[in-house]
Order: sequence, then structure tokens, then C-alpha cells
Amino acid sequence: MSRTDLIADTFTMIRNAIMAKKENLDVPASKRSGEILEILKRENYIDNYKLIEDKKQGILRIYLKYTGNKSAIRTIKRVSRPGLRIYVKRDKIPRVLRGKGIAIISTSKGILTDKEAKVQGIGGEVIGYVW
Repeated sequence: MSRTDLIADTFTMIRNAIMAKKENLDVPASKRSGEILEILKRENYIDNYKLIEDKKQGILRIYLKYTGNKSAIRTIKRVSRPGLRIYVKRDKIPRVLRGKGIAIISTSKGILTDKEAKVQGIGGEVIGYVW
């Protein structure tokens, strides 16, 4: 099966695993997915992730985080997609849930959260929202 939007597929796999109350899940590896997972780990939305080598592109195993019976990720949503890219300037960076969630933004300095992009004063492509 050919994949055109690996990030949207990863977000969907995470959503499905949370609804099924899975401890971990495996997604196809890519550099961008790894950077997004690093942000999710840093912001305490997932416990951990690791790269599992195979003969192809590799697999990222994501360990989901739960507090009690609820997941740390309530919603994970793809904003920009291959058919419709969404770009923002540095003064128009969105706030997610009045600052309680994060926007993941691809900038010229790498993939950053909305708060980090505001501090550095740069805009970019809005990849998705997490809260």
C-alpha cells in the first residue's frame, strides 16, 4: 500500500491505539515522524518511542501515556496536508485550547511547538494540533 501522507497515517494510528487502550503501537519510520514524536515525548504526551531496525525503512514503536484510565492525548489532528498546505507567519501562530494544547509547526529551524516558534519569532507550516 502506498502512503502519500505518512504523518496523517501516524496520527490516525495513534488515535486508533488510544481508543483501543493499547500500551504501544508500531508505525513506519521517517525522519519527520521521529521529530514529531520527540516533541510529543518532550511535552509529556507519550511515554517514549524507539526505532526498530528492519531491512526496509524501520519501525517506530510508540509507548502511549495514560493517567488512570485516560490517555494523555485527548485529540491529535492533522492540519496541513499534501493537497492543502497551511502556512502561518510569526505573528499569526495559533494557540491551541488557550495554551493548554500544542501546535506542531515545521519551520526553517526544524519542527517546533507553537511556543518555541513564538519565542524564536519564526512561522512555518502547521503540521497538526495536540491536546
